[in-house]
Amino acid sequence: MTKSTPLHGLHQSLGAKLVPFAGWEMPLQYEGVIAEHLWCRSNAGLFDVSHMAVIELWGADAATALERITPAGITTLAVGRQRYGLLLNDTGGVVDDFMVTNWGEHLTMVANASRRDADMAFLSQHLDDVDIVERPDISLIAIQGPRAAEAVASLSTDGPELIDEMVFLDNRLAALATGSGPVSVAVARSGYTGEDGFELAVDGADVQALAEALLANEAVKPAGLGARDTLRLEAGLCLYGNDLDETTSPVEADLVWSMPKRRREAGDFLGAARVQAELADGPSRVRVGLAPGGKRPVRDGATLSGTGHTDGSAGTVSSGGFGPSVERPVAMAYVHPDLKESGTELEADVRGKSVACTVADLPFAPHNYRR
Repeated sequence: MTKSTPLHGLHQSLGAKLVPFAGWEMPLQYEGVIAEHLWCRSNAGLFDVSHMAVIELWGADAATALERITPAGITTLAVGRQRYGLLLNDTGGVVDDFMVTNWGEHLTMVANASRRDADMAFLSQHLDDVDIVERPDISLIAIQGPRAAEAVASLSTDGPELIDEMVFLDNRLAALATGSGPVSVAVARSGYTGEDGFELAVDGADVQALAEALLANEAVKPAGLGARDTLRLEAGLCLYGNDLDETTSPVEADLVWSMPKRRREAGDFLGAARVQAELADGPSRVRVGLAPGGKRPVRDGATLSGTGHTDGSAGTVSSGGFGPSVERPVAMAYVHPDLKESGTELEADVRGKSVACTVADLPFAPHNYRR
């Protein structure tokens, strides 16, 4: 049965086009994908991400235990800070990617909705010394864009400086004003668009009041999954199921930056043998940016050919679409390492027609995080 978030009624009242996604009925768009994308880049877009899985890990050794199944640095994560990580299986493939916050007494993971059941089973299998608590009572909304900070800060009952002083990947507990009174919110300065912004975790009973308070600001408009996808693609950010899966390694995905040196060298995590071998000898493929020529988008699944690699053997497009900010098609692909250098010319097979493409640097649109 398709589930809905506590904001379902608000989406309907705002005229959203609702579609099924990962078992949930979610807003694809309101005004339109391009309009919502561009508004987020210039002002602030509000996204319902309450379908994401919120999982708490409790126990004195929770950070050490989590490092058994991720190459991310968890034991070095300061209280009040957040980090990106990857859950790896025993063959070095990505079970899921996640964000994790250290709250002192426990860790909170936010993982992909489509991987909720797989993640819970995986965590339970490997973290038998940790209390694993899923929190379906918590709702998540994301406000993204250059005016996101002023919108959130204006609601802080402790003064705007509590929000203004935060930098990328900081987390704070704050009381934010709504029409129903102040509500307690876990505020993370992070997001999935490449823009400055915040992800807000709040009790599901309070999320509509918080969303309405933010939307009352003239800088804020609702945005759906369509704009969220075009924004993350321009930002060169991976989408699980497209750019990551259980066969893909962190080295192939160009996510080595998420693994600190001490973790890479120690190899004390699940799947380390493959990771260390690929770090030493190179992977058989690598994720790159791709700039298609012309106006036709090159979608995921399109095969690539290039010098010395014919009949689609050069690689495969993992994500692709139109980038409204850069006003041209953009894509990401996995290609043979010989073809990874920017400027390399390739051909994509798009429904039997050849489209010229060039390997390009990521991101397509610059990141604007508050450092």
